[in-house]
Amino acid sequence: MTSPTITVASYNMRKAIGIDRRRRPERVLEVLREIDADVVALQEADKRFGTRASAVPHALIDSHGLYKPVEFGVSHSRLAQAIPFSETLESKLGLGTKNLGWHGNAILVKREVEVIGFEALDLPTLEPRGAVLAELNVRGQELRVVGMHLDLSGLWRKRQVMRILDHIARRHRPMPTVIMGDTNEWREGSGVLKEFARGYTMADTGFSFHARRPVAALDRIIVERSLTIVACGVHHSVAASKASDHLPVWAKLSA
Repeated sequence: MTSPTITVASYNMRKAIGIDRRRRPERVLEVLREIDADVVALQEADKRFGTRASAVPHALIDSHGLYKPVEFGVSHSRLAQAIPFSETLESKLGLGTKNLGWHGNAILVKREVEVIGFEALDLPTLEPRGAVLAELNVRGQELRVVGMHLDLSGLWRKRQVMRILDHIARRHRPMPTVIMGDTNEWREGSGVLKEFARGYTMADTGFSFHARRPVAALDRIIVERSLTIVACGVHHSVAASKASDHLPVWAKLSA
């Protein structure tokens, strides 16, 4: 009997700003509907300045109906938080105040997926960086998912990867694990990617950047070897070619 598959995807959504330089969060959700993954790791999911709120409003995710965000219970400090009744004031001004993830990293899951654990991780770097971790029950199968967006500097990328791998090994019980995100690594089979050689397999998804003319596989799905990669690829569509400067990558996995 064939094991059921779980579809995962990773998408640097560029704060919902498309290649036309317009912020259109509904395009991001349209792309996610096309992929129809069980679990999605997002990068650049929150605005960088101001209230640092989600680039895709929570109400829009709710009305979309397919996904729910994993709530990590963390928020970025904002100057406005020092002002009494700041959230009430921002609400009256129509400003979003709630972030979707941690340092732009977020995880969306289909509504029937059970979230059994979650954690936000700080990563070593010169600028604020983090990763998010969720432990899930997907149709009776446990799966750990880590979403990350690595630094532009190769030195810091290696330190960040080692922090993630060490954290999983020390703090969590064995569970099939997928690590996904924008690695900012242009070199195939070298650089920071070789740190995953022990215990993990790199899904051969293909080039995902730039959306206009993909020439680099910056976005990666890295799969623990207890899982089988049944199929994988880059999601090309009219919507995906406009919604961000990255194309989403996806993989179907089985135990």
